[in-house]
Amino acid sequence: MTGFLWPVRIYYEDTDAGGVVYYANYLKYMERARTEYLRQHGFEQDELKRELGVIFAVRSVQVDYLLPARFNDLLHVSASIIKHGRASLTFEQDVIRQADNALLCRGEIKVASLDAANFRVCTIPESITKYINPGE
Repeated sequence: MTGFLWPVRIYYEDTDAGGVVYYANYLKYMERARTEYLRQHGFEQDELKRELGVIFAVRSVQVDYLLPARFNDLLHVSASIIKHGRASLTFEQDVIRQADNALLCRGEIKVASLDAANFRVCTIPESITKYINPGE
């Protein structure tokens, strides 16, 4: 696990009838970690939209669910850019249980840069790309 880490605590609302984290919630945790990754680099998504006319939208997701998380677990969710395109960023994300360092879930998420006015693909502004490095 490399790159940025974001802590997540599991609450009852996160679990399903079997008492484990509902599979779709891992995508929410990964989304939060990507948002916080951008924030750490000085980019607020609402400001990107307002000032640069750019939004990021998920283009594709590949997720492997390996072990379950349960109520009250403390997790760390990583976010690391592994590929940078002209109009896209590909993140590798791991969900790790802090207590035993077990890898619970791994994902590769590609986000596209879109023009906020018409939702068409656009080049990621240089003011963003100069601060974002693959492997970070």
